[in-house]
Amino acid sequence: MTAAEVPPKPAEGRSLQLITTVLAIACGLTVANVYYAQPLLSLLSKSFHVSEGSATVVVTLTQIGYALGLLLLLPVGDLVENRMLVVRTLVVTALALVAAGASPVFGVFAAVSVVVGVTSVVAQILVPLAAHLAPQGHEGRYVGRVMSGLLLGILLARTLSSLVAEALGWRAVFFISAGLMAVLGLVLRSMLPARRPDHTQGYRSLLATVVELARTEPVLRRLALCQATMFGAFSAYWTAIAYELVDRHGFSQDEIGLFALVGAAGAAAAPVGGMLADRGYGRIARAGAFVLAAGAMALAGLGASSVVLLAVGGVALDFAVQCHQVMSQQVIYALRPAARARINTVYMTTVFVGGAISSAAAGALHDAYGWSGVMVYAAALPVGGLLLWATGRTTAPAGSDHRAGEPAR
Repeated sequence: MTAAEVPPKPAEGRSLQLITTVLAIACGLTVANVYYAQPLLSLLSKSFHVSEGSATVVVTLTQIGYALGLLLLLPVGDLVENRMLVVRTLVVTALALVAAGASPVFGVFAAVSVVVGVTSVVAQILVPLAAHLAPQGHEGRYVGRVMSGLLLGILLARTLSSLVAEALGWRAVFFISAGLMAVLGLVLRSMLPARRPDHTQGYRSLLATVVELARTEPVLRRLALCQATMFGAFSAYWTAIAYELVDRHGFSQDEIGLFALVGAAGAAAAPVGGMLADRGYGRIARAGAFVLAAGAMALAGLGASSVVLLAVGGVALDFAVQCHQVMSQQVIYALRPAARARINTVYMTTVFVGGAISSAAAGALHDAYGWSGVMVYAAALPVGGLLLWATGRTTAPAGSDHRAGEPAR
C-alpha cells in the first residue's frame, strides 16, 4: 500500500475523537435531507395546489437521486481528494436546499429534490473516510461511531421536519438545513485531513472497477445481500407503522413523529457492533443480529395491540440492523482499502435497492393483508439473510489486506 492511498493517521486521543464526532454529526445531518419531505407531503400538496398523489412523487424523486448519487458520485471518493469532494458537494447541497425552500412551483421543487438526493450521498463518502482515519485494528469501532450518527439522521429527520414545519412552515425546514450544510462545509474543511486516493485512471475506469468489484468479490456480494434483507425489514416496518398507529391507535401526525424517536435508541448498536467486529466476534454476532431482527418483527406483529410492544420491536429491529451494518462494513473495507468508496458503492446500492423494494412491497401487503401481512414479510427477510450467512463465506479471506492494498484495475 502506498502512502498516497491512506492519509497519515490523526493523533490518538482527543483529536481523533473530535473528528469522529464531527463525522457522525455530518453523516446524520446530510442523510436527513433524503427524508425531510416525507412527513410534509400534505403541506406540499396544499402549498403547490397539487394532489397528494402528485406530491408523493417528491419522495420517489429524492430516492432516485440518492440512488444515482450512490452509483455515480460515491465512487469519486476513490478518485478525488476526499476533503475537497465533501466540501464542494455540501456547497451544491446547500444551494439545492435553498432552491427547494424558495420553489415557486411544484416542478421546480421536484427537480431540485433529485439534486438534494444525489448530493446527500456525501454521508456515504464520510463513512469509508472514517475507516481510513481510524487506527489499524480499530476500524470497526470508529466506523460504528460514525454510523450511529447516520442512523440518527435517518430516524430523527421525519420528527424534526414535522416539528419545524408546524412551528415555522415547511419552507423553513429546507432553509435551516441549507444553513447547516454551509456550516458543515466550513467545519469539515478546517478539520479533515487531506486524503488523495491512488486511483489515477479516470472516471470511466473508476466506474468499470465498480462492476469488477461486484463480480470478483463474493464476500462483498454476500454481505451486501445480507444487509439488504435487514434494511428491507427496516423499511417495511417504518413504511407501514404509520398506518398501524393511525388506524389501530388513533395517533395524530405529531404523535407519529414522536413515536419515531424510539427508533433512535437503536443508534447505540453502532459502537457495540464495531467493538464486536474488532474483537473477532463479527461472524457469530451477525447471525445473532438476524435472529434478533426476525424476533423483533414477530413481536411487533403479535403485539400490535400494544404501542409499547410495537416500540420495543422497532428498537430491537434498529439495533439489529445497525449492528449488522457496522460489522459488515468492517469486513468489506478490509477487502480492498484502496477501493473503499467503490466497495461502498456496491454495498450501499444493493442495500438501498433492497430497502426501496421492501417499501413498495410493504404498501401492497398492508393494503391486502394489513399489519400482520407486513410483519410476516419483514420477519421472513432476516431469516433469508441468516440462510445466506449460513451457506457461504462472510468474512474477509486471509491475507486480503495485502491483496486489497492494490488499486482495483
